Amino acid sequence: MTAPQNRRRSRSKGRTWLWGGLAAAGATACALAVGIAVVDSGSPSASANPLYSTPAGQGTHGAPAGGSATGTAGGKARNCTVSALLVPSCGVWWGVTPGAFSGEHPRQALSTFERRTGRTVDVFHYFHKGKQLFPTPAEIAIAREPGKERKLLLNWKPDEGQTWAQVAGGSMDAHIDRLSAHIKATYPERFWLVIHHEPEEEVRFKTDSGYTPADYSRMFRHVVQRFRKNGVHNALFTVAYRGYSNWTVKPWFMQLYPGADVVDWVAFDPYVKGAEHTPDFASLIDKAAPLEHDQGYPGFYSWSKSHMPGKPLMIAEWGVLQDKTTAEERVAFFQSVGAQIRNYPRLKALVYFEAPHGGLGDSQIHTDPQTLRAFRRLGRDPVFNP
Repeated sequence: MTAPQNRRRSRSKGRTWLWGGLAAAGATACALAVGIAVVDSGSPSASANPLYSTPAGQGTHGAPAGGSATGTAGGKARNCTVSALLVPSCGVWWGVTPGAFSGEHPRQALSTFERRTGRTVDVFHYFHKGKQLFPTPAEIAIAREPGKERKLLLNWKPDEGQTWAQVAGGSMDAHIDRLSAHIKATYPERFWLVIHHEPEEEVRFKTDSGYTPADYSRMFRHVVQRFRKNGVHNALFTVAYRGYSNWTVKPWFMQLYPGADVVDWVAFDPYVKGAEHTPDFASLIDKAAPLEHDQGYPGFYSWSKSHMPGKPLMIAEWGVLQDKTTAEERVAFFQSVGAQIRNYPRLKALVYFEAPHGGLGDSQIHTDPQTLRAFRRLGRDPVFNP
């Protein structure tokens, strides 16, 4: 029986630059590619003093895992620690997927983004699928660029051309074994690995569809357990949801959670699609439609506290859409991030998704001087520069 193809919304087709860009760049190992990921519900994808961490016992590219990392905030030195799971004891990782859907080479897009925003990002976000090998030489070069040691946040859809059920049954085991050997041979540093982000919209309930919530959970568990059996201990396995209320309130939603034993981080992807319902950061991180909010749903951050306790959170994609907001509203929103983010201590990484078009729309931060100045000020906030 022919395996059904993965279903994706039309917006997902625009990720060609993401899937193929670094694979091509890998042919020229010197090519650098960096991305900024943003957190919102309904995503278009599917520091000058960064905190450093390395796998246990490794002394290069930063302080040892669990050791101290000295940063500056307003000129005052602080000692922060980073756990083996890359959870910082103070501050929040600052990241980006730069120039998505722009056609610009990721290395140039990252360089341009960092020049415009006046700082180096902590986290580079990129995407892979199917039988690709990663991190690519280009991604490794980005992570290890002297003086700019960045962390990698990589998304992988192992089920390209197959169903979740097939992957759970072992159809990708040979490639997982090959990928495991590649990771162990080329990249011992710790990195985040998202297994098939935003599965909510692909769920199908027909028993033999291969795309039920239980199929997704089994696939995630199988992939993680295979990696671990192969001795891959530096990948921090991350489950990433859209995080929007119309999905989270579904009675089957928690069936998509693979289990605390195979999940290191939880991510979600919210966007600002207008100031009326998302005027500030608090309304983004606990975003909920009026109907679900009136029914008692508090938003993803608050909801996850009881449903996924103890797990560090990241916003793996977020953005403020230009055509849905005014410059004044964008400035006010970026100001609210700095003012409110300390109220959400479980949030440990904030990754912007910068795109001129595609998916939801234009989330660039340099289209007007006021927006760019506000974003630059946000990037200099001490919470992102501990």
